[in-house]
Amino acid sequence: METSALQNWVDQNPLAAIGTLVLIGLLLLLFARNVVARGLIYISSRTQTRVDDILVRHLRPRRISWLAPLGVYYAFAYLLPDYQEGIRKGALFGILMVSVLSVNALLSALNEIYESRPGFTGVSIQSYLDIIKILIVLVGVILSVSLFSGESPWVLLTGLGALTAVLLLIFQDTLLSIVASVQIAAHDLIKEGDWIEVPSYGADGDVVNISLHTIKVQNFDKTFTMIPTYKIVDVAYKNWRGMQESGGRRIQRSILVDMTSIKFCDDEMLSRLSQIDLIQDYLEKRLQAIRIFKNNQLSEVDSPLDGPQITNVEIFRSYIRSYLRQRPDIHRDGMPFLIRALAPNPTGLPIEIYVFTRTTSWETYEAIQSDIFDHLLAAASHFDLRVFQEPTGLDFSAFSSALAAGVKKTAVGS
Repeated sequence: METSALQNWVDQNPLAAIGTLVLIGLLLLLFARNVVARGLIYISSRTQTRVDDILVRHLRPRRISWLAPLGVYYAFAYLLPDYQEGIRKGALFGILMVSVLSVNALLSALNEIYESRPGFTGVSIQSYLDIIKILIVLVGVILSVSLFSGESPWVLLTGLGALTAVLLLIFQDTLLSIVASVQIAAHDLIKEGDWIEVPSYGADGDVVNISLHTIKVQNFDKTFTMIPTYKIVDVAYKNWRGMQESGGRRIQRSILVDMTSIKFCDDEMLSRLSQIDLIQDYLEKRLQAIRIFKNNQLSEVDSPLDGPQITNVEIFRSYIRSYLRQRPDIHRDGMPFLIRALAPNPTGLPIEIYVFTRTTSWETYEAIQSDIFDHLLAAASHFDLRVFQEPTGLDFSAFSSALAAGVKKTAVGS
């Protein structure tokens, strides 16, 4: 059928022409959705690569199928002069919306493909893609308004210039987030996968997503905390990435020694402690230094304060040092290794252990730390040291029983 004959038939049968055009559009939609789109989904599911699966999942071929009937309606709108303008505007608006959604979906797919690479280091590009998405949506809105108003897009953009202050107020958080995203990327502040603590937001866990407006943190209790991106550069936070990359995690914990149990070691105690293999060499050197001092003295040394002595807490610190150095799971070189006595306080003398484990795994680290302190708390009594502990109900009960027994004995004796 020639174009003129087709036009004459349409002019004579407008309702039939409209119905035929709608029917053709529906048939094209069914073909595109059930043949083309389904075929693409089937093919992607049969391939070994994940790239096409990600693209299909985000782009949604069934949604793109709407472009087929919309394109037909736009192309053949001239056959219905009375409705041509409305059909074309409606078709263009539909094509524009589907295109905006598809392009944004493509950007989301590209982000997922980027993050699923084996060499992904946690540097997120989602915030930049979000900026592009916002620009695409703005372009779509401007073109849509221009389409229905008949005004040039440039005229609309000129009018928006006069509303700059209002736009800045509306998009204040977005602009701040853009600046924050640039700072985060430029200074390598946070990456996906980092363990961070943000006390002001109650966040303590792993960063699972960094977008333009929010940073999503999965806490260790499996809850999620959403932090505005622009706030992360304003609040105090701790990033544990440095610890994870160093290969060592710090142990900084003290044993509180009851100061009334600290004393000079006598010969019997020194003889007994010399049998501990880990401190034999240390004790031998200290005893040799004491013997040399005594031999050099003209007068008799008749007081423990007349010369150098060894205390049980000093030997205990040496034991801790030797015990930790022989453990294969503790860094001995390259990282701080301190066993020190801190300032005495009402709860005793703190003997602080400041060392680093050879692992950053949380579970392994806690197991190592527990094993060390279980051993040292049990070993303290071998040095005649008491570990300080606040009195409990059992202590008060024993004290009351002893006091009552003393009173009863006194009464019987009198």
